[in-house]
Amino acid sequence: MTGNKDHEGHEAKKEVHSHPHPHTHENKPEAKQEKKDKVAKPAAKDKVKESVSELVSFLQRKGFVWGPEPEIYGGIAGFYTYGPLGKLLKNNVENMIRKTFGAEGFFEVECPIVMERKVWEASGHLSGFSDAVVTCSKCNAVFRLDHLLGDYPETRHFKEPKEFLDFIAKHKVKCTSCGSDFKQEVKKHDLMMRTTIGMDTEAYNRPETATTTYLPFLRYQEYFRKKPTFGVFQIGKAFRNEISPRQHVVRGREFTQAEAQFFIKKELKNNFDQFKAVENDELPLWDYKAQEKAEPVKKLSLKEALVKGCFKSQAYAWAINLAFKFFRNIGIPEENIRMRQHFPDEKAFYADDAWDVEVKTKSFGWVEMCGVHDRTDYDLTQHAKFSGTELMAYDEETKEKYVPHVLEIAFGSDRPTFAILDTFYDQKSVDEGKTTLKIPYKMSPIPVAVFPLMKKPELAERAERIYDSLNKEFVCVYDESGAIGRRYLRAAEAGTAYCITVDYETLEGEETVTLRDRDTEKQKRVKTSELRDLLRKLLLGDKKFEEIE
Repeated sequence: MTGNKDHEGHEAKKEVHSHPHPHTHENKPEAKQEKKDKVAKPAAKDKVKESVSELVSFLQRKGFVWGPEPEIYGGIAGFYTYGPLGKLLKNNVENMIRKTFGAEGFFEVECPIVMERKVWEASGHLSGFSDAVVTCSKCNAVFRLDHLLGDYPETRHFKEPKEFLDFIAKHKVKCTSCGSDFKQEVKKHDLMMRTTIGMDTEAYNRPETATTTYLPFLRYQEYFRKKPTFGVFQIGKAFRNEISPRQHVVRGREFTQAEAQFFIKKELKNNFDQFKAVENDELPLWDYKAQEKAEPVKKLSLKEALVKGCFKSQAYAWAINLAFKFFRNIGIPEENIRMRQHFPDEKAFYADDAWDVEVKTKSFGWVEMCGVHDRTDYDLTQHAKFSGTELMAYDEETKEKYVPHVLEIAFGSDRPTFAILDTFYDQKSVDEGKTTLKIPYKMSPIPVAVFPLMKKPELAERAERIYDSLNKEFVCVYDESGAIGRRYLRAAEAGTAYCITVDYETLEGEETVTLRDRDTEKQKRVKTSELRDLLRKLLLGDKKFEEIE
C-alpha cells in the first residue's frame, strides 16, 4: 500500500509532493472567482469561524462530541470522545455502511490494528507515508505545506522542495503564528505510529484498514470458493501521527475507517454483470480537465461517463456509484455532493483511476469524504513479493492462475457523521426561534421520545409502560422533567424524530397518545396499540406523517 491516504482512506502522493495532497480537504481547486471571494470577504470568513464555534459548542453541550481529549489534562489535538448522542449517530452511520455494502454482496471482516514492520515495508508506508512541512525561522512553528499554501491552487502541481520554497519567498508567505520567514528547507514528517510487540519486535498501528484487509486473501479464496469477483469491507480504528490536526473530527490522530475492497479478474472489469442495473444512474462529475478550466460539475449517467472516457471500466463506474449511493442513503442532499477526479500527477503511481466523493459543508466548504481507487494488482503483488507467498486466484474455466485487481471504496465514519451534523444543524437566534437538528429521521440518534404531559403519578406510570414497550425495538428516551414545551425543545435539539405525549385523554376509553412530528411540529392522535407498527413505517420512510388518519 504505497502512498499516503488521508484519515478516511484516500490516496496521497509520496515524498514532498504536498499538492495535490488528500489531507487538504478544505482546499480544492475552485473557480478563480471563488478565490477572489475568499480574499475580498474576510468578514465572511469570520462569520464561518463563528458558525463553526457555535456548532462545536452545541455538539459538546448536547453530548455529541467532546474534546480534544483528555479535557481534564488540557487535551491533545486529534483525539475526541463521542458522547451518548454522537455515538448513537455514528453507530447509525456505520450500520448504513453495512447495509449499503451488504446489499451488494460484500461481507464484513475485522483484522488486527497492529502489524509488524515488514507489512508496512511491503505496503510502502514506511518509505512514503509522510507530510511535507516547513518550519518558522523564529518561533519554530511547523506547518504542512498543503495547509500553508491552501489558498494558492497554482502550487498543486509542484513536485520539488525548491518549487515550494521559491513560491513562498516570491509571494512573501509568512508564519501565521509570528509573521516571520520560514527556514529554507522542506522536511518530511512521518505519519506512522510506532509501537513494540513483546520485548523487541518493531510494529506500527495501522494508518488505514486497507492493507490489513488484503493480507487474508488466500482465506477469502477458500471462503468465497474461488469466485472471480467478491467484496469485503472493514470498519475499525486507524491512527495517524498528524502534525496539527484541525477541523474537529474531520481530521484526527485516532479515527474510524470503513474501507471496502472488491476483488475482480481484470478481464471482467469491462464485462461486469452488475453494471447493467445502474448504467442509467446519474452522478455529479468533475473530471480533472474541467477542474483545470474552472468548469462546473456536470451530471452524467454512468453509461455516458464511460463513453466520454471519465471512467475506464464498468466495474469502476459501479464502485463510484456505490460510494455516491451511500452518502445519499445517510441523507446528504444531492446538491451538496460532487465526484472529483484526481489529476494524473495526483493519484498514486499504481492507481489506474482515482475519484473522490466530496461533500459541501457549512463549516469547511468542500470536504473530501471518500476515495474510490482502481488499485489494479499492486497490493497483492507487493505482499506476495515481500511475504514469499503466492497470492493468486485460479480460473476454473481456463485452468490458469491470475492476480486479481482491487477496486477500493475508502472512507470512514467520522466525516460522514460530521457531515450530517453540519448539514442539518439549524441554529437559530433567540428572535428567530428554536435551534433544531433536522437529521434525516432514519438516522436520528434517538428516534422516539416518550413524555407524560405532567409529572403526575398516573400519567408517568402509563408513559413508562409505553416507553418500556417501544424501547424493545427503538432507541427511546423517557423524560418527565420540566414543562412539556421545554422537553419538545430538548428533543428537537437532539434530532429526535417523534415525541409521544401521554395526557389525561390517554387514561380515558381507548388508549391514545399524541404523536408529534419534529420538523412540522404537528400532532396526531394515535392508538397505542398501533404505535409500534406506525413508528416502524415512519422511520423507514414507508409512510408519511401527513398520511396518518
